[in-house]
Amino acid sequence: MTEWKAFTVERAGHVATVTLTGPGKGNAMGPDFWRELPLIFGELDADPQVRAVVLTGSGAHFSYGLDLPAMSPLFGPLLGDKALAAPRTDFLVELRRMQAAVTAVADCRKPVIAAVSGWCVGGGLDLIAAVDIRLASADAQFSLREAKVAIVADIGSLHRLPGIIGEGHLRELAYTGKDIDAARAERIGLVNDVYPDRQAVLTAAAELAREIAANPPLVVQGVKDVLEQPRVGRIADGLRYVSAWNAAFLPSEDLTEAVQAVFEKRPPEFKGR
Repeated sequence: MTEWKAFTVERAGHVATVTLTGPGKGNAMGPDFWRELPLIFGELDADPQVRAVVLTGSGAHFSYGLDLPAMSPLFGPLLGDKALAAPRTDFLVELRRMQAAVTAVADCRKPVIAAVSGWCVGGGLDLIAAVDIRLASADAQFSLREAKVAIVADIGSLHRLPGIIGEGHLRELAYTGKDIDAARAERIGLVNDVYPDRQAVLTAAAELAREIAANPPLVVQGVKDVLEQPRVGRIADGLRYVSAWNAAFLPSEDLTEAVQAVFEKRPPEFKGR
């Protein structure tokens, strides 16, 4: 069994449970997360004994999103007035690697069910947008928060969520960066069902995964393949576009201000520069 730093993976019968474990606070997504995620889902995709996957977070929260302190080397070269071709190219390569990590979840032939409790922010929302089915506990909170930190969301939410929650709801979340609770998430179709607490949503996700796993596995995989086919090209094109857009336009005074405000624990003051 592989020892992972940012996840645990458990198998029971034909169901695998993948749990985010950090090491950042709130299962924040640092370098280990981005390196290990595609490896794990590649293994699960290739394992004939696995027919369905449950994806969840350890502790009280699913994920706080990007681990900004741990990932600061990604953004550091883009701050200030030195963001020339070389650092922008390096950023583009790294961003596309991160996009591919989440796409590995979407590409897994086995249906993936997210069981979300607590906060699911930024990159966490990108991640659950790539799964097949989302369930939540009553305390779950969701936020497409990138606009609040001077970033255009670039890991997949803007491309996968239109087919899940519709254009209007997505634009509201993306333009405002607001938080929504589990009840609102259920109303707009972000999650299928809401359960009283973390244990209840984990139990429901496991039961649903076993129900899926009881069906002929190649047929289930075929259904997923057919459902995904119309979206694959559009999403791939969109991810390439936003990665190029951010490599060109992400460096800004507002981005520097957003990063400084996070580290100084104060509200940012954006000036559109």
